[in-house]
Amino acid sequence: MATGLAYWAVAGTMVTLISIPAGMVLSPRTGERLGRRMLHRLFRGFVHYLRWVDLVHADLSALDHLGKRPGGFIVAPNHTSLWDVVFIVARLPNAVCVMKKSILKNVFLGGGARLAGYISNDSITRMIREASSSIAEGGQLLLFPEGTRTRPDARWINPIKGGCAIIAGRSGVPILPVFIRSDTRFLQKGWPLWKRPTFPIHLRIDVGDPLIPGPEDSAQTITCRLQQIHEHELSKPHPLRRQIDSPPDFTSP
Repeated sequence: MATGLAYWAVAGTMVTLISIPAGMVLSPRTGERLGRRMLHRLFRGFVHYLRWVDLVHADLSALDHLGKRPGGFIVAPNHTSLWDVVFIVARLPNAVCVMKKSILKNVFLGGGARLAGYISNDSITRMIREASSSIAEGGQLLLFPEGTRTRPDARWINPIKGGCAIIAGRSGVPILPVFIRSDTRFLQKGWPLWKRPTFPIHLRIDVGDPLIPGPEDSAQTITCRLQQIHEHELSKPHPLRRQIDSPPDFTSP
């Protein structure tokens, strides 16, 4: 795991060092393609590393067809862990992520994320406008509809926010519900980086049927349907179904 963190430090810094001058000399569209390709390969390499050293057994096969899906769309996963985005972008070569502004300023990933045209969520109005524009250009928008990682005390998923539905309705594109399951709560909200999980971690990502907004559907209607889809799927019996957890104790060594 320590070697994996070193991978991020070295590779992420290299991406930033490439991205800064590239953003100055390349056109916005060319820069976005380069940035998305670099981050896709960076994340894909990390997933391969996790498998090679037997830290994570991840079944991502359901995501393979998304990377080849034509046109723009919205990928809407539940958000179990800090590294969810890594596994998804590793399969989406043209992903555009909506993320916190602080990550866009991060020394390891900020340069590549800005070059790739990733979108800050600090302003809802600007986020919706930029996301809609990116989708119109064929971007594969990755937006966690919960807005943050699932709370430790949440049974299946946090209440879903309306941004995903507004963007889908405005852009006229489908929402692809994505379901992340794991046998650990590693890097969940409140999990400190120094706390070691039990390895190997087992993780599986599945894709649901497209949710296509109708012309008469309000954002509230779409949001409720998306919430119901996630709760229905995540509550099904499954070897990796989320377990009820007692309040975490991070004081023990």
